[in-house]
Amino acid sequence: MSVSRTELQDPGAREGAGILESRLTGLSREEFARDVWARTASLTREASDFSDVFSPSAVDELISRRGLRTPFLRVAKDGATQPSSSFTAPAGVGATVADQLDDTALWRAFADGATLVLQALHRTWEPVADLVSELSTELGHPVQANAYVTPPQNRGFDAHYDVHDVFVLQIEGAKRWVVHEPVLPDPLRDQPWTDHRAAVADRVTHGTPHLDTMLRPGDVLYLPRGWLHSAQAQGRVSIHLTLGVHAWTRYALAEQLTRAALAALGDDPSMRRSLPLAEPDEPSGAHATDGVLDVIRERLLAAVAEADPAPLFHRARRSQARPAPLGPVSQLAALSGLATTSPVRLRKALEPRLEGTRLHTRVGHLDFPAPDLVPVARLLEGRVRTAGDLGLALAGRLLRAGVLVPADR
Repeated sequence: MSVSRTELQDPGAREGAGILESRLTGLSREEFARDVWARTASLTREASDFSDVFSPSAVDELISRRGLRTPFLRVAKDGATQPSSSFTAPAGVGATVADQLDDTALWRAFADGATLVLQALHRTWEPVADLVSELSTELGHPVQANAYVTPPQNRGFDAHYDVHDVFVLQIEGAKRWVVHEPVLPDPLRDQPWTDHRAAVADRVTHGTPHLDTMLRPGDVLYLPRGWLHSAQAQGRVSIHLTLGVHAWTRYALAEQLTRAALAALGDDPSMRRSLPLAEPDEPSGAHATDGVLDVIRERLLAAVAEADPAPLFHRARRSQARPAPLGPVSQLAALSGLATTSPVRLRKALEPRLEGTRLHTRVGHLDFPAPDLVPVARLLEGRVRTAGDLGLALAGRLLRAGVLVPADR
């Protein structure tokens, strides 16, 4: 699937458009879910100008001035990852930790044809963090970001597939991408491409590419997990961002369902009972037969049918990402100067969930007395504008907990 900017008719100008429509695909969330998500590769030409998100100067600053440490950077050459000891070193007095990036070593590796991979940019570069947070909220799945800085003609990594979906945002230069359909559709996180190396090599060598194209600045390529791909810079330095979407799957939900069922069985005295003794000459596990296994299977199936995986599932989802950044100095100033007219808002990316009298978030849980439940519910709906809307005592408690933050007027 491929669309062009002329076909998009300036999606960024569409009122109320989400990040998918305004910057990545030109498709609404509903259109993307129906036609593209987890189904097929999709290329959008001139989707957006990403210079506000990332740039060559951002690469230089991160490597030379931010004091980054491993594993915030990897180095790859000729399809293989280089040892971190080859590009890390202490940084002198007051910064003697040995795993800091050595900009001189990295420059030499880059000049010698190595690809630099800046990892977890959603933790180290604010514009990327903002983009990732917005996309994660829109998709409902965790998102991470890496940048690949590739010298001319370097291929970086061998043809492979990822176990997460990706959006490739071309930032600088041009890169040729060759994409093949999966050898293992929808791989799980413990099913890496290296387990299917021969099938991947055969598909890439003998199969017809689904896509063989050049990405230029502003282009966006979406690949569902499992789609084979390789890339090579063309003629000059190439920089692209990869937004990795770690999609929640039916299998993941089944895991939570099973855990909930096993937790319930742990409260059943009959299921905690020891198995009978085995005769010395019996095969291992034979004493678990004679109807015992049938009872266990029947009870397990009943527990699965009765289990509610929602609490575990939402707890797992909350653990997969971080809330929006919180500045302790500005937070203390907001708490100290709190008044009924103080503008406040819910901290972003908290994954809040109100269950009974308990509010679950990525920064922990809070229990509330009945009178506070109505204003808390209004806060979650986005209808609170000032501390007075909540009540000063409740607003102060939520500020101290890191759930509420000062808002711009």
